[in-house]
Amino acid sequence: MMARMFDGKRANQVLQRIDRPEAIGLAVVLAALVAIGWFVAPFWLAVMVAAQLAIAGLGGVHLIGAARPGMGFARYATLAIAAVALTLFGRLLPGGVALLLIPVVAVLLWSVLSLELRAARGVGARTMLDLALVGILFAGASGIWHLFGENAWPPPLVPVLLLAFVVALRSAEARGWGGIEAVGQAALHVLAVGQVGAALVLLDLPGLVAPAIVALTFHAWGGAVEALQEGASLRSVALEFGTLGLLGLIVAFLLHQPA
Repeated sequence: MMARMFDGKRANQVLQRIDRPEAIGLAVVLAALVAIGWFVAPFWLAVMVAAQLAIAGLGGVHLIGAARPGMGFARYATLAIAAVALTLFGRLLPGGVALLLIPVVAVLLWSVLSLELRAARGVGARTMLDLALVGILFAGASGIWHLFGENAWPPPLVPVLLLAFVVALRSAEARGWGGIEAVGQAALHVLAVGQVGAALVLLDLPGLVAPAIVALTFHAWGGAVEALQEGASLRSVALEFGTLGLLGLIVAFLLHQPA
């Protein structure tokens, strides 16, 4: 029985179920850089981020393949911004806990890359991709808020919106938009997120509440646009996704910390 489990045929079957086995190696390398970024000084953190952007960008292009009409270009940045977001988020965690999460980081990065590989082949994974984008924005915004602080210049909202634009562009392309239309959709998406983010900065919310509401706003706006695009009535969309926005607003005011 053991011989059957480890024979060449069995191993080939396992590898065939893995979408591009070299993606695992890329995820492991990026996870190592993420872990290093959790513990180093800001200068070396910048070096780790630059290395992640370069390695994930080049690796993503190699694995996903050349761009084709209708594919868009933001998909090549998804893995890179996921690695950067996890690097920033991990700096909020205690050192011992963070070390235990390194295998989880590798799995998460591989999952993001696997989603993009499936999307490049036209295999539907929209729901998981949307959730991954929301998670990337939340993790990145949390890390940026913690790294820069409330009184930094430029304000932490600026890099958060830069991250949100890349995520929003990928979201627009996933909904079928391309070219200048996708850029316009992403700009409107970021404008909505930025308005909420500016209000959250003024409210001085504790902990991870502000990044969570930013991610909730991103998700609500994207869902509303997709529902309208699929023919849902304006009233039903306003009711469903307006309720999400109202919930975030109520939470923000309940947790508001007076100066």
